[in-house]
Amino acid sequence: MMASVAARELADGEVVFVGIGLPNLACNLARRTHAPNLVLIYESGAVGATPARLPVSIGDPALVTGSLMVCGMADVFQLFLQNGRIEVGFLGGAQVDRHGNINTTVIGEYQRPKVRLPGSGGAAEIALHAQRILIVAKLSPRAFPERVDFLTSPGQRVKRVITDKGVLAPDEKGELVLAALYPGVEAADVKAGVGWNLRARPHVDRLDPPTPAELQLLREVLDPKRLYLTS
Repeated sequence: MMASVAARELADGEVVFVGIGLPNLACNLARRTHAPNLVLIYESGAVGATPARLPVSIGDPALVTGSLMVCGMADVFQLFLQNGRIEVGFLGGAQVDRHGNINTTVIGEYQRPKVRLPGSGGAAEIALHAQRILIVAKLSPRAFPERVDFLTSPGQRVKRVITDKGVLAPDEKGELVLAALYPGVEAADVKAGVGWNLRARPHVDRLDPPTPAELQLLREVLDPKRLYLTS
């Protein structure tokens, strides 16, 4: 459900900075359905990638075959991202707060953290320079606190937070509110997964489940486990 909802957020021809995991799955699903001209850019330097199978990492050789360009990581960030050429950026994190700010640095106080996380990587630059940000993350009060323990990536360009129960979107003040629900999910289920008093839009959409065609692609073509089972 999360992959299909994320895929539907992408329009044909858009330039997308792709991450591994669910964003990778969503982008390749979109490319095989309604957005065949999606331009996928991976941090490793593959620009305009058209992988024949789901790549398992940003260094997967499947990203090189048929791509428009292969360049260095510095060129991806300087010539494409910081030059304003990335329309959509996918992000995730250990914490996402009520304003869409992301923490991937520490849990607890910075000087004496309970957990030290991997850090920003390229996330801060993506959050600042991509034209719009989509966050993909599973709900839990621990993952969605009212305020992040450390602000790694600012949330002012976040347009959608795609969770495992519904979709959050910023209101006119930049606070995340409930925008859409998945089949069989109620607003209370989503509110129980965040650490603040989540408000809802006046009209909350009901999203359709994956289509039979999307399910077939996800299960028979894009399932990453198939790569290991058949290799």
